[in-house]
Amino acid sequence: MRLTLKVTPLLILIFTLLVTACAPQPGPAEAQSLTVMTHDSFAISEELIAQFEAEHGVSVNFVRAGDTGTALNQAILTKDNPIADVFFGVDNTFLTRALDEGLFIAYESPVLADIPDAFKIDPGNFALPVDFGDVCINYDKAYFAAHNLPVPTSLEALTEPEYAGLLAVQNPATSSPGLAFLMATIAHFGEDGYLDYWAALKENGVVVVSNWETAYYTNFSGSTGQGPQPMVVSYGSSPAAEVIFAETELDDSPTGSIIGPNTCFRQIEFVGILNNAANPELAKTFVDFMLSVPFQEDIPLQMFVFPVNPQAALPEAFVAYVDIPEQPASLPPELINANREAWINAWLEVVLD
Repeated sequence: MRLTLKVTPLLILIFTLLVTACAPQPGPAEAQSLTVMTHDSFAISEELIAQFEAEHGVSVNFVRAGDTGTALNQAILTKDNPIADVFFGVDNTFLTRALDEGLFIAYESPVLADIPDAFKIDPGNFALPVDFGDVCINYDKAYFAAHNLPVPTSLEALTEPEYAGLLAVQNPATSSPGLAFLMATIAHFGEDGYLDYWAALKENGVVVVSNWETAYYTNFSGSTGQGPQPMVVSYGSSPAAEVIFAETELDDSPTGSIIGPNTCFRQIEFVGILNNAANPELAKTFVDFMLSVPFQEDIPLQMFVFPVNPQAALPEAFVAYVDIPEQPASLPPELINANREAWINAWLEVVLD
């Protein structure tokens, strides 16, 4: 007997569902990847990066490549086949070198409209400003009060006898803040006068160490209370950090900053989209993100620098305990690039020989 199967719409539906169920199912769409090269001091909230990744379907990878100079060297050596899409962290002491090497593509982010012109050092928009910080001389408030000694307000005052042996600085050949302070003295005294100034500081007992950590935590009395020098080259944000990281709650910062004309050197950090980047369009989106208010408001408590976007609110400690100099020292980036090594070598001969 021959059986005849009657094909009905119901059977067709069941057959279709079975075939669909047995067929290989496509997996979730693979997220795009974006690589950001930074210096070792870069930090940002994981939650903020996760939010960016979720909004744009991207996985962001960070490559920390040493200090600013080392990271820039790596970017230059790999510029024909870059290991990242975005490079963050070149500052105004290295900016011209990065631009001369043609590292970046031009990108006029729409968020630049919110950024003050003072930070837009590169008119071609190859390098866009992200943050700024001032390298200043920090002082121990308790020491000066106990010794009834006025806090010096100028670079010239540091050579006076009453301040002999009271200042710790960093070697500019091995330290970023040390280099920034050297630049402040060059901006103030000129290329013809800065070495005479440093000779006078040496005569007055200035103490030179190799790095910021040693200067601040070993030599400086204002942080640990143990060091022999009540003044140290550090950051304008250091007084706020003293309060934020204090083991017990403080009503005031134990340290302050000397912010007289040209006593602080302003460092501005930039971001750029690398030439030959694998993902230039996505890189533009990330640059916009770095200039936006959420990222800018996250910067102070992560890297202890200031946002360049004035719409970003500052943490309370930055408002209460940080003094921003009205006249920070500055030098044209192209002048720094042309003379950096010569200035450092001349300093070494005068101060360390």
